[in-house]
Amino acid sequence: MSLAAIELVDVKKTIGKKEIIKGLSFSIPKGEVFGFIGPNGAGKTTTIRMIVGLMKLTDGDILIQGNSIKTNFKQAIREVGAIVENPEMYPFMTGLQNLKHYARMVPGVTNERIHEVVKLIGLEKAINEKVGRYSLGMRQRLGIAQALLHRPSILILDEPTNGLDPAGIREIRQHIRKLATDLNVAIIISSHLLSEIEQMCDRIGVIKNGKLIKIQNVGGETTDNLIHHIEVKPLDKATQLLRDHYQIEPIELDGNLSFRCEKEQVPSIIKSLVENNCAIYQVNVANGTLEDQFFELIGENIIE
Repeated sequence: MSLAAIELVDVKKTIGKKEIIKGLSFSIPKGEVFGFIGPNGAGKTTTIRMIVGLMKLTDGDILIQGNSIKTNFKQAIREVGAIVENPEMYPFMTGLQNLKHYARMVPGVTNERIHEVVKLIGLEKAINEKVGRYSLGMRQRLGIAQALLHRPSILILDEPTNGLDPAGIREIRQHIRKLATDLNVAIIISSHLLSEIEQMCDRIGVIKNGKLIKIQNVGGETTDNLIHHIEVKPLDKATQLLRDHYQIEPIELDGNLSFRCEKEQVPSIIKSLVENNCAIYQVNVANGTLEDQFFELIGENIIE
């Protein structure tokens, strides 16, 4: 079994008397794009800060290429590249000058490597222009290039498509997928754009109140267990029947009942409702998007 690019082992963080992160454990292999999502205050930013060394762990450990950030921080952090939201660059310098400036801070980054990452993220035509003239999407790509200069095993992108137009979002998405495939880099993406997470990522981890409540493959939900919407009357009678006979807790949405059940249960549920004098007007299967699954898990409508 190959070594995980990053592994969180029962990671905890307490600030004052408040436990912010409550025992996070998961691992990400090289070449995977991992989406990290959750509502406001769930602990995403705190977790990322601990990974990059901006915040100390209270308990547990984070292993990067097998190196502990607690006992071997320098070796571990060499494997990490990160950008948070809009990368800060010197606008009066060209893209190339910015990269050369940052390269001086990291031993072993050659001019050849700089030109390699420029080509990788598709900035050859604009690299000699001043960054002040760059679009937001170009700045994001330059930020990714800077984060890749030292050949990290892990790339952490916090809101990489924030503020971009649809064309810019698509462009960044394509580059992220290419980086994971071509460079075999593990990429962690924190974003509030769930449709983008769904298109970019191989797996997603959902965090709520400092706990990891689910990890799943994107698109990995089976067609045998889907969300169903039933327009039925009377609602209270139908709700009680689902609870008593099927141990299903439906949610009332726009006058319909929504619930998740096995495909094989649907005929029996419809038959029972009809036999109990419930009028059924229509039955629909939800699209089952990541957004649907997210709100079902979180149970609230505010995301970060």
